[in-house]
Amino acid sequence: MDKLWFEGSHEIDCSIQQVKKAFENLGMHYIELVGLMPGISTVELVDEGKDFITIKTNEGIMKRTNITKKIDVDELIVEFDEEYKAGRMINAKSHIVDEFARSGEGVKHRTIISGVKAPGFVGFFYQIFCSKNIGNAFLKSYKKYFEK
Repeated sequence: MDKLWFEGSHEIDCSIQQVKKAFENLGMHYIELVGLMPGISTVELVDEGKDFITIKTNEGIMKRTNITKKIDVDELIVEFDEEYKAGRMINAKSHIVDEFARSGEGVKHRTIISGVKAPGFVGFFYQIFCSKNIGNAFLKSYKKYFEK
């Protein structure tokens, strides 16, 4: 595994079946999810395939590739590579794993972000100071998305 950048988890008040159903349509799922992230006001699906999506937001372009899903009775694990370009200042690459597991009446969600690379001066600060904000934004967006 590449160097760990963020790891966090929380409980979501939904069923594992609800989570599995959401991931049946990756494009729609990620458009709605990304739209819940702080600072995002517009989200557009640019391209989509069996194992990739490209999303354009008011902040930049997000490409998620090599998307895999491991589905079990009580669990779903989604893994992908992400390239995020925000203007000319940030071009970050990372590997993301989202684990969802049945937990009592709800679902335990865990996000792991690793292998973050962001060149340049701004990229250096992105790598050093943004992990907590970005990781927690992912967690909060998933909670909002599934508890709506």
